[in-house]
Amino acid sequence: MKIVTNIKNVPPAESIYELSVSLNNGSNLPLKTYQGKKLLLVNTASDCGYTNQYEDLQKLYQQYKNQLEVIAFPANDFKEQEKGSDADIAQFCKVNFGVTFPLAKKSVVVQSNEQNNIFRWLTTKSKNGWNEQPPTWNFSKYLVNEQGILTHYFDPSISPLSEEVIKAISNRQ
Repeated sequence: MKIVTNIKNVPPAESIYELSVSLNNGSNLPLKTYQGKKLLLVNTASDCGYTNQYEDLQKLYQQYKNQLEVIAFPANDFKEQEKGSDADIAQFCKVNFGVTFPLAKKSVVVQSNEQNNIFRWLTTKSKNGWNEQPPTWNFSKYLVNEQGILTHYFDPSISPLSEEVIKAISNRQ
């Protein structure tokens, strides 16, 4: 149950708002669209013990939609638990969990030459200002505040509806 926090509120060396997400429907989503909102960025998989967290992510998204954007990043990096195509993943998420938040194009989230540019930013201290914690498994969660500062990393075992995540989103101590 690991949580890593940007205690000193270290700002990023490179702005996350300069990056875009390639969505699974083929469109491009500039993150500057969400300036002024928190972002919860989560690597996901459809065949994982944590897959039911999609339901909690959707509840969180609906509950905090005025102040939070959730973006899922399907990846096949951990024990090949995301074998489907982008269309299969979108269908699975909609039918089984009613997901309405954005789904990125399936990509690599672990450190490598092919790593998704958002996850490269999230896990590279020289970009985000402080964090080098890579995703430990599917459903690792990274929280970016309204000013584009990475504030938290939450291990996969921490529910999106946990007290720790809710406190971080609502700025409660």
